[in-house]
Parts: sequence; structure tokens; C-alpha cells
Amino acid sequence: MLWEAIKLANQSVRRNALRSILTLLGIVIGVGAVIALVTIGNGTTQKVMEDLSKLGSNMLIARPGRETFGPGGGGADARSFTERDVALLRENLTNVRALAPASVRAVKIVVGAENLDSSATGTDGDFFAVQDWVFEQGRPFSESDARSASAVCVIGQTVKNSLFGPHDAMGQRIRLNNLSCEVIGIVAGKGQSAFGTDQDNMVFMPLRTFQRRISGNQRIATIYASVETPDAMVLVQGAMEEILREQRRLTPDEDNDFSVRDMSQIVNTLSSTSTMMTGLLGAVAAVSLLVGGIGIMNIMLVSVTERTREIGIRLAIGALENQVLTQFLVEAVVLAIFGGVIGIGFGLGLAGLAAYAMGIPFTVNASIVLAAFVFSGLIGMVFGYFPARRAARLDPIEALRHE
Repeated sequence: MLWEAIKLANQSVRRNALRSILTLLGIVIGVGAVIALVTIGNGTTQKVMEDLSKLGSNMLIARPGRETFGPGGGGADARSFTERDVALLRENLTNVRALAPASVRAVKIVVGAENLDSSATGTDGDFFAVQDWVFEQGRPFSESDARSASAVCVIGQTVKNSLFGPHDAMGQRIRLNNLSCEVIGIVAGKGQSAFGTDQDNMVFMPLRTFQRRISGNQRIATIYASVETPDAMVLVQGAMEEILREQRRLTPDEDNDFSVRDMSQIVNTLSSTSTMMTGLLGAVAAVSLLVGGIGIMNIMLVSVTERTREIGIRLAIGALENQVLTQFLVEAVVLAIFGGVIGIGFGLGLAGLAAYAMGIPFTVNASIVLAAFVFSGLIGMVFGYFPARRAARLDPIEALRHE
């Protein structure tokens, strides 16, 4: 009986092909929008996680000023860190793989006739270990470079490609504003960060060189610490706060005038925000599925009206109400499932194109695809039930009189 109902449903769909296609559009758009938006959202979340993992593993970030979110952090008028702060942290912290101070300033890099707007970071050799930088060529700063404020630097891939092209940059001299320095190292590329900045458009130099020749002050904007194991993160974070509070002479009733952020907190915040936005967009797109369901109900009511005499004949020759109900209900479900299958292909194709254009991973969630398929069938069943019941409850005599 069910198979006969499916064959009748297919015949009806083919008999009114144009009307069926127009009816399917609501389901196709609804399913496609849900799958595309959820897939793009998942890909964006994965890209953010990958970008943040490039910043370093098990990393703590200390900045002056109140706790803020983003790459800048801190406040311009906040009391900055000092070399004494860094020395005390290195002496007293345990379970730390590496610790490094850093300050950043925008600079213009000039090589011959070429120039590039970039960022200079003053730091020490441990910085590359903290942030998991890999050297393509050369070496990091030595202790003697740091102590003597040598005019040496390490450059990123964007700087190398923009200013030197295919030529070897090692040992060459570049000018940062008014400072001429020698390139002693080139780090491998990391690409864009989660905040949209080019991590490879960077120049690194010894902190004292940076302070004397670039910034003109002794301020340290950030202290990075790489913890040996994830289990020790909370312990090290608390120890950092305690040491910095004591060094900055904060009383027990005073709030911190600095922040120590766990990188995993930033990851969780961005991940939860991205997931929430993906869910919201998916919910908005799902509304169009309801619109598609209303379209199916409308067209099925029209079909019942057109086929009233056919229904009357079937009832008159012995068809049961349940059989008529099943016939029209199956027809509605078949329409919805066809729309769901086409919508899945449309949504995945759209998501693939968007992922390619946006440079994000194409991450297909099989559970979302299955849920969209099942939901489209349920939409057909729910919105097809009322027209099917109306057809099943027709009076055979009145139906046979219908023209």
C-alpha cells in the first residue's frame, strides 16, 4: 500500500512538474540556507581556533591596565611593566618553559627604493620559543645582542617577500625609520591572526635596541609566558598575579592594575561567540523551511480541490479514508524530501564556494545534513496532514458531483 502511494505521488509530481518545482523552492532555499550558514560558521570557528593556536601553546599574556579583549589590550595611560618585573617573574615562576617581554611600534621599513609599513617588536630570544616561531633561516637574538643593544633584527615572510623578493635577505641591512639594522634571521610564515592582522608583516629586534632607537622609552607593553603543561596554567597564572601585585605595591583591597590572560580563555570566548552566531544564523535560515512548508500545504489544498472527483471515485469503489489520507500525505512528504535533497546539494555547493572565497576550512557536519533532511520530511508530513485529512473526509456523493 505504501509503495503504491509513493508511485501515485511520483506520477502526480511529474504530471504537474512546473507547479511541483515552484513548490519545492521554499524547501530548497530553507535547507540550503541552513546547511550553508552552519557549514560556513563551523569553518570560521575552526579557522579562528587554528589561528589562535599559532600564537603559542599554553600561553599566558600579561598587560598593564584593566582586562581588555583583542590584540592591543591594556590602556595608553596604564603603568607599564619594567625589566625588573620581567626579572622577578623569571626568578620566581616555576613550570614555565619560556618567558619574554615585548613592545610594539609601527615603523616604515626601507630597502633601497622599496618601502613597507610594518610593525617592530622589541623583545628577546625567548619570544620565539613562547610564540612557537620556527626559523626558516638564521637565528634568534643572543644574550650579547640583548645586552649590547645590537642593531640586528629578525624579519617575517611578508617583509622578506615584499622587500627582497627572490633575493637572499640574510645579512642584508634594512632601515626602520632612522635605524639601520642587519637581518640575522627569517621566521616561517603564520598567515593572518584571528584578529585579521598579518602576523608575517613583522620585524623583531632586541628590546634595548627597540627602546633606545625606536620607542624612545623603557616601557614594556606585554609579558608572554609559555607554561610547560596545561594543568599548570592556573597555578602559574596565580603566581604571576601575586608577583606583579607585590612588585607594583598593590594593597589587598586594591584591584589589579594589570591583566593576566590565559590564551585558552580567549579561545573559548571566540569559539563560544562563533558557535552562538552560527546557531542564530541557522535558526533564522530555518524560518524559511516553515515558509516552504506553508507552500506545500497551499499547493496540496489546490491539488485536493482539482482532484475532488478522482477522490470521490476512489471512495465510491471501496477505498478507505486511511488510504486516501496516506496517498496525499505521502505526496506531500515526497515533495518535501525532493526539496530537501536538492537543498542539501545547493547548500553544500554554496558553502564550498564561500569557504574557498573566504579562505576558511570546508567542514561538513554530517549530523546537520541528516537533521536538515529529516526536518524537511517532517515539514512535508506536518503541513501535508491537513490537506490529506480534508481529502480523506470528503463525502463520496458530493465529490462525484464536483465538476
